[in-house]
Amino acid sequence: MEPRDLSSHIAYEAGRGVEEVARELGLDADDLVKLSSNENSFGPSPQAAAAIRDYAPMVHTYPKSSATDLRERLAEQWAVTRSQIWLANGGDGALDYLARAMLEPDDEVLVPNPGFAYYGMSARYHHGEVNEYPVRKAEDFAQTADTVLPHYDGERIVYLTSPHNPTGSEVSLSAVEEIAERTDEETLVVVDEAYGEFSDSPSAIALVEERDDVAVLRTFSKAYGLAGVRLGYAIVPGEWADAYARVNTPFAASEIACRAGLAALGDDSHVEQTVQATKWAREYMYDNLDCHTWESAGNFVLCEVGDGSAVAEAAQKEGVIVRDTTSFGLPECVRVTCGTRDETERAVEVLNDLL
Repeated sequence: MEPRDLSSHIAYEAGRGVEEVARELGLDADDLVKLSSNENSFGPSPQAAAAIRDYAPMVHTYPKSSATDLRERLAEQWAVTRSQIWLANGGDGALDYLARAMLEPDDEVLVPNPGFAYYGMSARYHHGEVNEYPVRKAEDFAQTADTVLPHYDGERIVYLTSPHNPTGSEVSLSAVEEIAERTDEETLVVVDEAYGEFSDSPSAIALVEERDDVAVLRTFSKAYGLAGVRLGYAIVPGEWADAYARVNTPFAASEIACRAGLAALGDDSHVEQTVQATKWAREYMYDNLDCHTWESAGNFVLCEVGDGSAVAEAAQKEGVIVRDTTSFGLPECVRVTCGTRDETERAVEVLNDLL
């Protein structure tokens, strides 16, 4: 017996973990700085950490009331109805729900290249076909309607990322609206705002109430520092929000995740600290790295270093883990997550020595 043909599927390449690198290089994990996965260097909100501890004895129960409370709280924050909030096991889980709700076998989707690999992976899992539009280095990775629409050919879903990973560029609200307006009525425009808290630009959630063809993805993994509990959500148009009950994996957002999310939403100071530190780190890297960088609206900076694989490998040996972006089709670059001041300064020093 064999699984179905998976030859067209591409495995997701995650950033390397501290323990993995420490074991491989014979280093002390405490001496390593990990700036490869766009995690929050300040950790989770203290209130979220307390909620995780407090509710640990209750994980024998399903997360019914906590999930309801979290959906209510998010609906209030974004001025939508509870049914429009689709909680999921991370942002990738929300992508799966949207694919389940939208795709018939052989339906096509349009994804950015470079971009988050899971857009295409999720579509293929649901028997969809994947087409691409380029986000070009020669154009400083600009994302506009003219970037996308010449490559659009009636796809069922068009994925936009704002801020974009790994480049940090954004899609303006007017561009999202133009893309939605000029694509077919049965095309859904999904705007991935996983890094939205780090941006000063308005969210595309403003369009969700006006249109039935725009959905927005958000996550607790980045600014809220809850990557390890896996909690994300989609905000969908009210006209088809009740599809969630038909595509939702039962209790996919765990009790611990929901309680942590509720607590994190009540700790504005932690998010503000994270955002302000990120803005400082971005500027520090722009000003001090001895290589070309691109302005970013996320919690990371893309840096052109010549041979990204060689630089990333050498930086690891010096105790700094950055992301080789070869898997994104940018072998000449590395992506550096914004860390604390000490972490960012150390990363800049190590990279400059290697350059």
